[in-house]
Parts: sequence; C-alpha cells; structure tokens
Amino acid sequence: MFSLANKTIVVTGAGSGIGKAVALLLAEQGATIIVTDIDKQSAAITENEIIHNGGTATFLTFNVANQQEVVETFSQIDTIDVLVTCAGISNIGNAENTSEADFDKVFNVNVKGTYNCIHAAIPIMKRNGGGLIITISSVAAKVGLQDRFAYSMSKGAVHSMTLSVAKDYIKDNIRCNTVSPARIHTPFVDGFLSKNYAGREEEMFDKLSKSQPIGRMGQPNEVAAMIAYLCSDQASFLTGSDYAVDGGFITLNT
Repeated sequence: MFSLANKTIVVTGAGSGIGKAVALLLAEQGATIIVTDIDKQSAAITENEIIHNGGTATFLTFNVANQQEVVETFSQIDTIDVLVTCAGISNIGNAENTSEADFDKVFNVNVKGTYNCIHAAIPIMKRNGGGLIITISSVAAKVGLQDRFAYSMSKGAVHSMTLSVAKDYIKDNIRCNTVSPARIHTPFVDGFLSKNYAGREEEMFDKLSKSQPIGRMGQPNEVAAMIAYLCSDQASFLTGSDYAVDGGFITLNT
C-alpha cells in the first residue's frame, strides 16, 4: 500500500524542515522527486540524500514569490503528478506591531508563493489528464494563536485557495487537499527560541511542547507520513479536505 512508483512529485521548500522530510519519504515510497527551494545548496543536499538512499531526484531553484521564475522553471517540467507546496515562512507579531514590510513578506511567500506554484502546475496537470495538489496550511487558520497575525492570515488564505482549486478543477481530474500541522520541531523552532529566549531555550521548548494536548511537538516525518498517504492511489477519493496533524490542538484546546 501507498506505493508512489511512477509518480513525479514536485516539493517546494524541500531544502529543510517539513519540505525535506516530505521529499525524503515520498522518494522512499518510489516517487521521482523534483526538489525545489530558494536555497540552491539546501536543495542539492536533499537531492543527494535521496539519490544516496537509492531514490530518484533532481533539484530546481527559484523564489516562489516571483511568478516569472516559477512559470519559467515549471516550463522545464514535462509531468507533474503531485505538487506539494511546503515553502513558507513565519512571523511573530500582532496587528499593531507587525510592520507593513513583514506583512508583505509573509503574504508574498506563503500566499502568493502557493498561488504561483498552483498557477504554473495546473496547465501541466490538465495536459497530462489530471493530478493532485497538496498545500500546507496550519492550525493557525482555524484557531487564534497569540502574536501570529500575519502568519495566521496567510494560512487562512492557503486553506481557502485549496477549497477553490478543488471545486474549480474536479472535472479536470485535479484534486486538492491541505494539511494543517500544529507546532512541528524544525530548525525554525530552534532558531526562534535562541533568538527570542536566549538562555531559556529548554524552558520555552517544554512550554511550547505542552501547549499541544498530546504533550509534545510533532516531527516533520509525521507530517510527511500524512502527505505520503494523500499522494497514494488509496486516497484517490479525497479532495477539498483539510487534515490536521496537530496532537489534538484544534479539537482538544477549544
């Protein structure tokens, strides 16, 4: 079950964090992975890891926020069975102290970046008889998180885009689902703690972990496992749905 053999899958933001875990796991399941990231070195490292483990991959670099770059890069790809849009950034702040520049940056990467990749992938999928798009939203799209104003805005938009794409392209055999993680232990979390809570990293890590009812942060490979299932033929009846990987955060905290 869940074999991804003969599928070509584009993973954005695959140089680190959730995107990298997704690319590695999908490759293990037999998919050919097109690793994409704005950081060429990180993309190359992920590609090399996949190949070293016996998988098939190639990497492409572009800025998801730049539509011309995205369209030109996607024009080099003949087939896309699945697009997984993991590229994204976070931001700390509320409606008062979030600067216009920070708001625009989050919007451009998380919202426009997701749109740009979907916009470029759909014509390829239509030409090849269909496909699947998986976006990455967040629990922040559904519950209030303190000091996550711009980030929450962006993930709410991603969730709405997913529903729209699922509705508009169902007759083209293109499905679209979203995955909504809670706090996942990635390098971003460690960087955030060292920057904002120097000397108190362990204390704050424990506090953030316990904010999830399950009592810990998720791991990138746990998000990747959900995505692997959604990419498989066994999930072919699913579209327009959101899948929380959140340790009970949404339902048990409200």
